[in-house]
Amino acid sequence: MYNGLLHMSKIMKKILIAFSIAIFITSCSSYKKTLKKQTDPILSSTFYQNQFTGLLVFDPENRDTLYAYQSKKYFTPASNTKIFTLFASLQLLPDKVPTLKYWQQGKKLYVQGTGDPAALHPYFKDSTALNFLKRHANIELDLNNLEGEKLGQGWAWDDYDYYYQPEMTPMPLYGNVVSISRTKVIPEFFKGNIVRNWHRRNRDLEKNTFYVAPSRRDTVEIPYRTDSVLTKKLLEAALNKNISLGKPAYTPKKETLYGIPTDSLYVRMMHESDNFIAEQLLILASSTLSDTLSGKKARDYVLENYLQDLRQAPRWVDGSGLSRYNLFTPEAMVNVLDKLYQSMARKRLFAIFPENGVSGTLKGWDYDGGVPKLYAKSGSLSNNYCLSGYLITRSGKTLIFSFMNNHYRQPTSEVKKRMQQVLRQVAETY
Repeated sequence: MYNGLLHMSKIMKKILIAFSIAIFITSCSSYKKTLKKQTDPILSSTFYQNQFTGLLVFDPENRDTLYAYQSKKYFTPASNTKIFTLFASLQLLPDKVPTLKYWQQGKKLYVQGTGDPAALHPYFKDSTALNFLKRHANIELDLNNLEGEKLGQGWAWDDYDYYYQPEMTPMPLYGNVVSISRTKVIPEFFKGNIVRNWHRRNRDLEKNTFYVAPSRRDTVEIPYRTDSVLTKKLLEAALNKNISLGKPAYTPKKETLYGIPTDSLYVRMMHESDNFIAEQLLILASSTLSDTLSGKKARDYVLENYLQDLRQAPRWVDGSGLSRYNLFTPEAMVNVLDKLYQSMARKRLFAIFPENGVSGTLKGWDYDGGVPKLYAKSGSLSNNYCLSGYLITRSGKTLIFSFMNNHYRQPTSEVKKRMQQVLRQVAETY
């Protein structure tokens, strides 16, 4: 009798499980049909006729694709590239920034840059390296370990004097920009290089002469032209002591000096879409692989060791997304976002991404009633706008999406309006 009841109980349990699965499959199928019915007419409208658009919406809990439209095709991602840079940094960097490498021989301290972008940065104002170097009288800098150009492959050459395109260096100082206000110049080293006069450019192409209109009231940041001698002079001015440049023939095992939390760099990169930090993060990440600093080596290493399962391998040429040579698919973007979602604490992950209506580049993306809630990275170049990240639906589900728009001629505000409509429908439906 008991065995018979036990047998019946097992059968009932199997029936209930099968019934639940059937309801779930039917429910998912219903969601997909509704999303398709709502979204297809928008993406096939005349508005999208002469542009290129891709969208993927994925449920990371049920491992289910809810909607896909040209999601396997390649797009210019703009600053969505920073999602891959974030992923690479999280794989290779420790909790605190490796701010420089050093070793001591006798009374001389040898120092090598790691690419740390925070040293004396206008926002971070990190003095970790400076305070360490102040304790040593005899310092020799090795600034020969950066492999690659100062400006990225495919960057717009005529943006050299804009704040968002500083040069890449092995030991950045002050964010590699000069901050100029009506009363102050940081670093003061460049005070004599400021011309208070209107000019069509902010800086001369090949030299550090900076132009600021006398009527300008705000603080302007202008990238300065870098080289090893200038880095030495800036550091000497900050330390108030002489240092030397060199490349020792023999280098023993180095020690590493650690600075601010790396999460502070990630937040700044993602919230403000800071190109300088993005590029230097890849250089910084490469410092954990070898003494040779190379953003390319970091990218290649991450693709080969952590992202070898991507079904559409990206063309990934920089850390910031400034280059139009970058090519990523919405599917690859969602794949990396999913890896982050599965491996990180939700609170930490969402804090790194801009929140719509609250922070960073999504502060102006708000919805009545607060649905959907987005934690996402935008990316914009002329005629291109992309948005990828996490969407919280009205029912509380977390979805991952990548919505890419390339080569449109309409105002970006109109592109965003339709994106918001689609994402709102996803949030209300699922």
